[in-house]
Amino acid sequence: MIKLVGFAVSNYYNKVKLVLLEKGIPFTEELNWASKDEATLACSPLGKVPFIVTEHGALCESAAIVEYLEDAFPERPLLPADPFARAKLRELIVFMELHLELVCRRLYAQAFFGGTVAPEVIEAVRKELTRNVAAFGRLARFSPYVGGGEFTIADCAALVHLPLVSMATRQIYGDDFLAGLPVKDYLKLAGDRDSARRVAADRKENAQLRAAMQR
Repeated sequence: MIKLVGFAVSNYYNKVKLVLLEKGIPFTEELNWASKDEATLACSPLGKVPFIVTEHGALCESAAIVEYLEDAFPERPLLPADPFARAKLRELIVFMELHLELVCRRLYAQAFFGGTVAPEVIEAVRKELTRNVAAFGRLARFSPYVGGGEFTIADCAALVHLPLVSMATRQIYGDDFLAGLPVKDYLKLAGDRDSARRVAADRKENAQLRAAMQR
């Protein structure tokens, strides 16, 4: 059985968890706050989460994990059979993670954690996100799912990344940078899935646990 290791506040952890749930893959979970102990480093050399432990060994990096799960458990595919269609969905995932979430992450310290981000960084992120969100609008389909008519791995990424972009930009700039796209309706549709409901509930519980530990 697959063991998913990490914590449920992490969007990348939840991306993998959504894939596991949607594909009906049996798995267990092990809480790990990105520890740097030897047991963790043996599975994830930078101590990053999530990682999974399989009968063949450990695997880290969410993109690699998702690809493995799709290949190893083909019974409920989350990617189409056509190579180009598969590549277009992977393109969409990379775009969301590299050009939206990673850019927006520079705001998280101030948006979510009570820290301060330098004004020049806030301005640089504003310019970059404005351009990147417009470009994302050219790639995303929202018909009704982010990549087209079927729920795919791209939706497992969109469900966990897009809300963070909306929340962070609203908090920092007073404006949801994704408001010009049909993201709100999309998130309501995709968020009604059983897998998304479970991930949301577990995330809330894990956030409460983390807050209690910090107190």
